[in-house]
Amino acid sequence: MKDYFFTITDRHESLYKEKGSKFIGICLPAQSEEEVKELLEEIKKQYYDARHHCYAYILGADSSQYRANDDGEPGHSAGDPILGQIRSKELTNTLVVVVRYFGGTKLGVSGLINAYKTAAADALDQAKIKKEIVQNTYLLTYSYDITNEVMKLISDFDLTILEQDFTAICKAKIGVRLNNESAFIAEAEKIQKLKVEKL
Repeated sequence: MKDYFFTITDRHESLYKEKGSKFIGICLPAQSEEEVKELLEEIKKQYYDARHHCYAYILGADSSQYRANDDGEPGHSAGDPILGQIRSKELTNTLVVVVRYFGGTKLGVSGLINAYKTAAADALDQAKIKKEIVQNTYLLTYSYDITNEVMKLISDFDLTILEQDFTAICKAKIGVRLNNESAFIAEAEKIQKLKVEKL
């Protein structure tokens, strides 16, 4: 099972012109459908005078949430080509909007598909892509005298320490990669006086 995914780090724009029509491609990182709605509102305000605001997005570490919207263009001529570009780069948590200013000449369905696909691809080509590791969060609670054993466990599994607290009772909040989870738990259970809780 994959315990990582690829996403983009920031917003990028591109411009594609075809027979007088302008297609502005905008790609942005997004974590949730709520955030997608907010970003779409902002873009519609920014380009309030455009004829169409077509978009597609993929969300979730497993890319399970996705949507394509033609915003008044002929069916499957805008949203699907945009979605196809996000998929071809194997990205998730990514929104791509293509804003169209109509130039007076109809492009036909094949012309539209090409224009939306190109505008989306050009925006994504400029984006910086990062790899995100899918982790579950655990809380380790232990007595100070076994700190070395716990630190060795954290080091052996290359765990991400999210928070730490060294007092009489020590605590460490850690991120464990999905693929390492069962092996980590098996090793952690061998350490006496170590309590492991999944958060």
